[in-house]
Amino acid sequence: MRLPDCLAQEPSSHKSITVSVSLGASRPSHPRRRDVLGYLSASVAALSVAPAAWAQTPQETIATRMGDGQRFDPAAVTDIARQLSKKPFVPLPNDLPDALSNLTYDQYVSIKSTQPPIWSTEGRGIALEPLHRGFVFNNAVDLFIVEDGAIRRLGYDRTQFNFNGINVPGDLKDIGYSGFRLIAHPAEGRPYDFAIVQGATFFRALARGQNYGVIARALTLRPAEAKGEEFPIFRSFWIERPSTGSNTITIHGVLDSESTTGSVRMTFRPGDMTIVDVETTLFPRVNLEHVGLGGMASTYFYGPNDRRTADDIRPAVYESSGLQMLNGQGEWLWRPLHNPETLQISAFVDNSPRGFGLLQRERAYEAFHDDDQRFERRPSLWIEPLGDWSQGSVQLLEIPTDAEINDNILTYWRPRAPMAAGSEVPFAYRQYWGWNSPERPPLATVVATRSGRGSTGRRRRFTVDFSGDMLGDNWPKDLKSVLTVGPGTFQNLKLLPYPERKTVRVAFELDPGNENACEMRLILEAGGKPISETWLYRWTP
Repeated sequence: MRLPDCLAQEPSSHKSITVSVSLGASRPSHPRRRDVLGYLSASVAALSVAPAAWAQTPQETIATRMGDGQRFDPAAVTDIARQLSKKPFVPLPNDLPDALSNLTYDQYVSIKSTQPPIWSTEGRGIALEPLHRGFVFNNAVDLFIVEDGAIRRLGYDRTQFNFNGINVPGDLKDIGYSGFRLIAHPAEGRPYDFAIVQGATFFRALARGQNYGVIARALTLRPAEAKGEEFPIFRSFWIERPSTGSNTITIHGVLDSESTTGSVRMTFRPGDMTIVDVETTLFPRVNLEHVGLGGMASTYFYGPNDRRTADDIRPAVYESSGLQMLNGQGEWLWRPLHNPETLQISAFVDNSPRGFGLLQRERAYEAFHDDDQRFERRPSLWIEPLGDWSQGSVQLLEIPTDAEINDNILTYWRPRAPMAAGSEVPFAYRQYWGWNSPERPPLATVVATRSGRGSTGRRRRFTVDFSGDMLGDNWPKDLKSVLTVGPGTFQNLKLLPYPERKTVRVAFELDPGNENACEMRLILEAGGKPISETWLYRWTP
């Protein structure tokens, strides 16, 4: 049984390998052992600053400026974040009764609202369902509805829920909510969930007909650092009632953490591809050296290129096939994911990236044979920066896991320049959640990467399949594969065309020698020009 996709467990410490990649160049290093990616259970509560330092608590400050019965002003959300940044961080109170905080997963999902979703009977195309607190979703977030410019707080009422045998106190106070679900009500067809915002600053979305998978993060701070990752939280949301027929809903939020505050504006447009515009302004309390923008997490347990944990009847278990990047120079890069034995950290250095994301390229049921999880229906998530993101790198963390319930893949954009304390840092991007990325390479793409035991010793055999219309019956006769490996060497390089499938397979053996990490780069060329995206791969034992 897979736990909720917002939930990922904190792995044990692992040795790690960090490699920076700039158009294929790489250099490994070996940082100290560290813990990475503790998610919801990570320790907002551990960040203890006495509320006595405040004239008002953060929630009182928010209620005073933009609370129940007041007029809504989008600029005031940013001003609240600015105001909070000038005071110390105050953790959320631990006020959830044991009967709810100690729930099992099955108990938590059995809690059902007895009320119809908000706006579901008004023909607005989008409805809202507040989500109960409990299980790992212990933190409360204030939900405010904005209708005709007026703010209305959504108060909690225990009588509006069916607890299915859970012994919840009869005098339960207004404990608030843990987040919310967005539901599409199309003019034709059945309603369907298309987004959930719940836990820390996590949210997820999907296109029509998909299952939830990859998780987005509004902000990522210090992942895989010895000091430990910091997890910002959402304190409040203001949710604007959708206009009739607009198929759009706008959400405003305030995020907060020990190191920074921020305002977030998210505009959701559900459909065959769900598009989310995200606008954020950060107000650092301290100098931020390691910030992740456009972050997302996913699961890669095993597949054709990595079967060390594959004592399973299913041929593959993963939500995302790989990381695709369109760098500032216009080069399309594809990095297949894997589940390593040691923590792997990769940095793909770039200037003004044009896009990146975790994609699920495998859409055949036969690739997984999983009747419950249906991994072939998981969304791809593509990030398109809006404005100039300047210098930095796409970071990829691959974390060893021995269980498919763990989100062991994390990627994000890390700006090269730190964010100074007291500054105001705006940034924006567009998310595309769907079956494919919105812009596809005008080149042959990688459709499969396979790896297995080589001919002798530590050698490993690889096959990489490229597919595209240019590889059909009229495939270029001067086609060649260009493979580089460092460190290590390769042998038995073969190019195997299959024009009836519009596919070319490149087969080779990697000889790592005594090395424990080898970076590989492969591309197809014809007429002296690339006709495929660039395949990047790191081998480790």
